[in-house]
Amino acid sequence: MQSVYQHLISLLFVFSSLHVHQLTEGCSCALTHPQDAFCNSDIVIRAKVVGKKLLRDGPFGTMRYTVKQMKMYKGFDKVQHVQHIYTDASESLCGVKFEINKYQYLITGRVYDDKVYTGLCNFNERWERLSLAQKKGINHRYQLGCACRIKPCHYLPCFVTSKNECLWTDMLSHFGYPGYQSRHYACIQQKEGYCSWYRGMTARDKTTINATDP
Repeated sequence: MQSVYQHLISLLFVFSSLHVHQLTEGCSCALTHPQDAFCNSDIVIRAKVVGKKLLRDGPFGTMRYTVKQMKMYKGFDKVQHVQHIYTDASESLCGVKFEINKYQYLITGRVYDDKVYTGLCNFNERWERLSLAQKKGINHRYQLGCACRIKPCHYLPCFVTSKNECLWTDMLSHFGYPGYQSRHYACIQQKEGYCSWYRGMTARDKTTINATDP
C-alpha cells in the first residue's frame, strides 16, 4: 500500500512540474508574440483535426486528437509526421479544445517521449484567422529572428537594453493581445547584428523599422 501511495505522489509531482500555473487557480499564460511561440516550440504544423479520444492515463486524463497533417514548418528533426496531438482533458489545466472535421489549425507544441503535446499556453489558431504576415512568418521569417529577443512593454517607459532586442508594445497601443505587432511584424536580425521589426507587404511597401516602432 505504501508503494502505491508513493507512486501516486510521484505521478502528481511529475504532472505538476509540466505546468507553470497553480492547479487551484486554473490555466494562466504569459502573453507571447507568435514569433517567440514559433521559436520556442519543438513542432509547428498546419493540420486538420479528424478525431479525438479521452485517455485515462494519469489523475486527470489526457485528450488525444488525431490530425491530418497538411504541412510541417518546424520539427523535422523530432518527428517525421504528426498523427496525434496530446493535451490535458480539462481547459482549467490548459487543455486545448479543437473542433473535429471543421478547420485547419496552426498547432505548436513540445515533444516528450516521441509524442506531441500542446496546451492553451502554446500558439494554436485556426489557419484562416492568421494574418498574411503571420503565415509568411511561420513559413520562413520567424526562423530568421530566433536569435532575437522580443521584449514585452507593459508600462511606460520601456527601453531596449541590447542590440538583439525588439520592443513589443501591443499591450500599450492595443490594450491587450493580439495587437498590430503580433499580427503584422517579425523581429529580424539584420546584417549588422541588430534586431529590428520587419513588416513584409507588397513590393512597394517592404519596410524595416527600428526597435521602438511601431
